[in-house]
Amino acid sequence: MSQSLAKDFNFRSLLKFAFPSIIMMIFMSLYSIVDGFFIAQYVDSMALSAANIVYPAVSILLAVGIMFGTGGSAVVAAKIGQGKQAEANRNFSALTLTTLIIGILGAVLGNLFCRQICSLLGATPVLMDYGTAYLRTILSFAPVCLLQALFQSFFVTAGRPGLGLSLTVSAGITNMLLDYLFVVPLHLGVAGAALATGLGQCIPAVAGILYFTFARKGLRFTRPEFSKGLLSTSCFNGSSEMVSNLSAAVVTYLFNMLMLKFEGEIGVAAITAILYGQFLFVALYLGYSIGVAPVFSFNYGSRNKQRLIRLYRISIRFVVVSSVIIALVAAFGSPVISAVFMQKGTYGFELTRHGGYLFSIAYLFCGTNIVASGIFTALSDGKTSALISFLRTFVFIVLSALLLPLVLGTNGVWLSIPVAEFLTLFISVPKLSRYFKDPKVATETKTN
Repeated sequence: MSQSLAKDFNFRSLLKFAFPSIIMMIFMSLYSIVDGFFIAQYVDSMALSAANIVYPAVSILLAVGIMFGTGGSAVVAAKIGQGKQAEANRNFSALTLTTLIIGILGAVLGNLFCRQICSLLGATPVLMDYGTAYLRTILSFAPVCLLQALFQSFFVTAGRPGLGLSLTVSAGITNMLLDYLFVVPLHLGVAGAALATGLGQCIPAVAGILYFTFARKGLRFTRPEFSKGLLSTSCFNGSSEMVSNLSAAVVTYLFNMLMLKFEGEIGVAAITAILYGQFLFVALYLGYSIGVAPVFSFNYGSRNKQRLIRLYRISIRFVVVSSVIIALVAAFGSPVISAVFMQKGTYGFELTRHGGYLFSIAYLFCGTNIVASGIFTALSDGKTSALISFLRTFVFIVLSALLLPLVLGTNGVWLSIPVAEFLTLFISVPKLSRYFKDPKVATETKTN
């Protein structure tokens, strides 16, 4: 595994290495998208609104798994790069145990206080029954949800991104088939969609447990060891990713409240459709960041500054080209995305289509910010990574969402994320440039 991370990557080989993680994240995003499709087409738009109303609760819980996955893998990969394989295994085992315990607590508490959570998230009487049915079912699978998010990063660290990809693809296909079975012939409604998602997540979670339990070499389960600062360092390194998910929960709540104010429940369904599209498009950058993170971490641990600079330049080339392509696809594909979740000729369809055109501007900027945050996480610079993520996914979005609608109405809601992504560039680009171009920083990295 360490030999694959130590490879002198070029543009093609790095993309090939990251490709499984990219596909993995795309299939992860399909979990929610497929749910939304079947709910919108075979239940109704109010059920789709309800699923988005309660999603912040799921996002908050998932943030923990992603935090330990990204932050913990940076710690573990760095120790492997330093030749400390046994310590890396013990730390990995401790992180897995911690994640599992948190997942169990989330499932129990979430079910006990499900209706109160839905009410707190703004579910109207029209949406309450749909919301509780969806949330109670999805939270029952919290342990496997967190574990699959954790293993998503650690399969890459273990040098088995292909295995992680195959498991996630299998989970995605299972989710799609079960969505159809539970929602269409069996008429289980939103609870059926949530059940399909949970059962799909069981595949990578259970397979990950089996793989790391019976692996004979490389990264594997062993006696857990909570070495000094393990949890705090992992949390700090992964704080940017956790902040992103926590902020997403707050922002989703804010958007839901704004759309309820300006457009009613159908407005919530419209923003839900656009956010589903965002899940799919940003999966490219999230997957790339996860895929290349162990390579950055390994070379950081081995203090190979020249390779770090080469990796950075390749990443920037990838982001610039893909950002233009995705923005164009999102803009011209807005009517298609709208038709997936809304009936053509309805007000909901026109509202979603128009919002998609405005929202597509965000894809010109978000790739740079997402990859920048991921790079700093891999370099164990949790402070910078968290700063970028916090500004991008919370501060600038909240300010834009609160101010722009005062002048532009509903259009201000659609434009709040593009404006936030653009403003974040003024932080992420200088931070990247300084780290990789400042001779003083390069010297400090070599001698740390």
